[in-house]
Formats: sequence, C-alpha cells, structure tokens
Amino acid sequence: MAQYKRPPRDNVHGIVLLNKPVGDSSNGILQKVMRIFNAKKGGHTGALDPFATGLLPICLGEATKVSGLLLESDKRYTATLKLGEKSDTGDTEGEIIQTLPIPELSKSSIEAVFEKFTGPIMQVPPMYSALKHQGKPLYFYARQGIEIERPARPITILALNLISFTQQEIVFDVLCTKGTYVRTLGEDLAEALATVGHLTALHRTQTGSLRGDDMLTIEEIEQQKQACLKPLDIALQHLQRIDLDAEQSQLIRFGQKLDLPKPDTQLVRFYDDHGVFFAVGEWQTEKDILKPKRVFNIEPDSIQAPQLKQGSL
Repeated sequence: MAQYKRPPRDNVHGIVLLNKPVGDSSNGILQKVMRIFNAKKGGHTGALDPFATGLLPICLGEATKVSGLLLESDKRYTATLKLGEKSDTGDTEGEIIQTLPIPELSKSSIEAVFEKFTGPIMQVPPMYSALKHQGKPLYFYARQGIEIERPARPITILALNLISFTQQEIVFDVLCTKGTYVRTLGEDLAEALATVGHLTALHRTQTGSLRGDDMLTIEEIEQQKQACLKPLDIALQHLQRIDLDAEQSQLIRFGQKLDLPKPDTQLVRFYDDHGVFFAVGEWQTEKDILKPKRVFNIEPDSIQAPQLKQGSL
C-alpha cells in the first residue's frame, strides 16, 4: 500500500489580522491559519490566553521577521472585571478561591482608582503565566499548588478609561506596554476598590500600529484566503519611510551601511528604487549611520500580499 505523501508547503508571505475566538490557544489558532494557507512558516505576535479574544496578528513567511518588533509594541484591550469573586487564575479558567462584599461604587470612585494605576507602575506577574522559573513555566508550579516568589516588574499603563459599570461589574479600556498582565491589573483594581475580582472577558483591539477594525474570524479567513493577506509593512507604519536608489538598495541587501541624515525614528522602513518595501533599517548612534536590521527575502513566485501604496494608510 502506497504511503500518503503530504504535498509540499507554499512560500506565503504576509500578515493576517485574526480575531481570535474564545477557547483556542494562540498556538492552536496559528496552526489552523497555517493549514488554510498551506504555509511553510508562521508565527504570532504575542499570545492571548484561551479565554481572551481579539486581535492576534499572524505573520507568515518573511513576515515572521516583523513579529519580534510587534512583540515589543504597546497593546490595547477592552476588559470586563467581575467584582466580589477572586479566581486562582485571575480569569474564568480557574476556580473561585475568595469572595468579598462589594462596596458602593460610583463613577468618581472608580476613576479615582484608575488614576492611581495610570502611568509607570510595578506589577507582580501571576503564577498562571508562561514566565520561566528554573526552566519551567510558572503555571507548571501553580497547577501543583506551589507558589514561587516573583519580583515586581516595571510596566506603564498609558491609558485607563472607564467604559461602563454596574454594582458587580466594571468594563474598562486599557493601553499598556509589553509585559503587562491585564488579569493582574484587574485583580489590583478590585483590591484598590476594597474587594476582589477576576476578568470574565478580555478583548485585544490594538497591537502597535495594527488595529482590530479589519480583523477576521477563522471562518472568514478560510473563505477569503489570499485576499485577506496584508503586506509586511502594514505593521510598521509608525516607522519613517526612506526611499533608496538602486545602488543604495543593493548595499542594504548585502548588509552594508548608509551615510544618510538621522531619521525621526530609531528604526526605519527601506523601499527600493521600484517602491517595494524590502528591509527595516536601524540608526547606529555611535557612528551616525543607517544599517540594515531585517532584510526580507521574498521569492518572485511566492504567494504574497500586494504592496501598500505610499500614503494609502
């Protein structure tokens, strides 16, 4: 009996703006998208917990070189905080371990607490997280009932806005730097309101310059396929664009440096003499020159998203 041989995977390059559903892990949904495109290589840009939904940019092919830049970027969420009940995971995935009465709430009392948490703060990462301790994720110890001491880490809450509230629930919008655990923020907000709480919903609406307006469900991606593939530079619109001539483009492709004026941003987008985005550059302060940081190698016959036209965003 002949053994089934899997067809070769395709060279697919681009970014898919996925609206992650409840229940799926970020890696599991990544694998589904890769199967839809039959893509050789893929990665996501910052995991969402299984209970969370919203914007999960999936980078395919050479776009995976962009994913590291997106991991460093700020994120925006809409979160729902249930008051009076604390879970061991800080969300709906865990068990309720503590209940407390809820004091009378008002818009002014909630916003006063929000103000205390806006700006640079210190945050202790939760035990149910993928942070490593002696080579193993913290959730490995948490599932065994082992508590590991975690040092507080600096984060910045760039914006914290009240959307709505009832006596049992607060819905808020938060813009935060990388490494922020919104589950922990919810618990800390509840404690500052003299009660306990846990998140019942978390929806990501922004990653860096990417917003959730155009994100698609996995079913919509299956239907649209290549039509929903976004170009690599859609995630880098906050970086200064620099257009190069043929000679300069060749130098960057071969890893050489350029003597150009200092750009407005530390990282820049390089476009060749045909207007095609092909590299990310970095300003080298000590030598006052631009050097390549990421060069994208896209095969002529590969599946890729169309280039963005200058000024199209």
